[in-house]
Amino acid sequence: MELAWFEDYLALAETLNFSRAAEARHVTQPAFSRRIRALENWVGTALFRRTTHGVALTPAGEHFHDQAEILTRALHQLRRDTLEASGGGARPLSIAATHALSFTFFPKWVRGNEKVLALGNLNLISDSMQACEQMMLRGDAQFLLCHYHPNMSSRIETSQFRSIVIGSDTLVPLSAPARNGAPRWRLHGSKPVKYLAYGAQSGLGRIVSTQWATRQQSFALETIFTSHLAATLQSMARAGDGVAWLPRTLVEDDIAAGLLVAAGDAHLNIPIEIRLFRPAARQSHAVEAIWDAFERN
Repeated sequence: MELAWFEDYLALAETLNFSRAAEARHVTQPAFSRRIRALENWVGTALFRRTTHGVALTPAGEHFHDQAEILTRALHQLRRDTLEASGGGARPLSIAATHALSFTFFPKWVRGNEKVLALGNLNLISDSMQACEQMMLRGDAQFLLCHYHPNMSSRIETSQFRSIVIGSDTLVPLSAPARNGAPRWRLHGSKPVKYLAYGAQSGLGRIVSTQWATRQQSFALETIFTSHLAATLQSMARAGDGVAWLPRTLVEDDIAAGLLVAAGDAHLNIPIEIRLFRPAARQSHAVEAIWDAFERN
C-alpha cells in the first residue's frame, strides 16, 4: 500500500472524473487508473462504480472516505513533525486564506494579535476556497481563514476540524454608479441584470448560490462573466460591467469614494462570518500556542 494511492482516491472522490483527477495528480490517466485499481485490490472491494454516464462512489467507497482523509493528513503531519524533531529547525506555520481575506482583513487582523506575531515564522498561503480546503485536508496548512455561512457546503465543516469566529462581513450587491449617482444596474423587475458571478472554486460563490437557491427572487440575472477572485469581480463592477456580490471588507474604500453603490435594497445583503479553522486533533506546541492566542482575542 502506498500513500499516493490514498491521495489518488481522494482526488477521484472529489472530481468523480478520471481525466480531471489524473491531471490534478500530475500523472497520465492510464497510470492513474492502474493506481486506483491497485488500491481497490488492496482494500479487497470496489471503491468506485464506473459506468458510461460517469463515476460514483460505491457504499464501500463512501465508508472509506473520512478515514482516508484522516489517515492521509496524519501521515503528512507525522512526516513533518519527525523532520522537525530531527533537528532540522522549526518549519513555518501556514495559514491558508482565501484571496478576498488575504489582501485586506488578514494584515489588520494579524497586526492586532501581537502574541501571534511574537511567535514568528508564520506563512500565509492565499488561494481559492477549494484549494484552501484541499491544503487543510492534506495537512499542508495548520489553519484556514475564510468567509463562512451556516448554509454553505464545506469539506472541512466536520468533526475533524474546529473553528472560531474572528470577525464579521457582509456580501453586498454592488454596481458602478450612473451619472446621477443611482446604480447603473439595479436588482429589480423582470429585465435581466448583467451578473458578475463567482466560479465553482469560490467559497463566496457557494454562499451566494445557496442564498438565492432558497429565496424568492424579485429580479432576473444574466451571468456574463465568472471568476473565483472577488478582486476581479470588484474591478469589473467598478468599470460598469454588471452587478457582483462583494465582501464589504474588500470594497469599503470603493463604497466610501462613490466608485461602487448598492444595486438593491438592504434585504439583498448577506451577513457572513469570518472563521478560523484548525484540525480537531492535538497539534504541535506552536500550533496550540497560536490557537490559544486567537481564542483569547
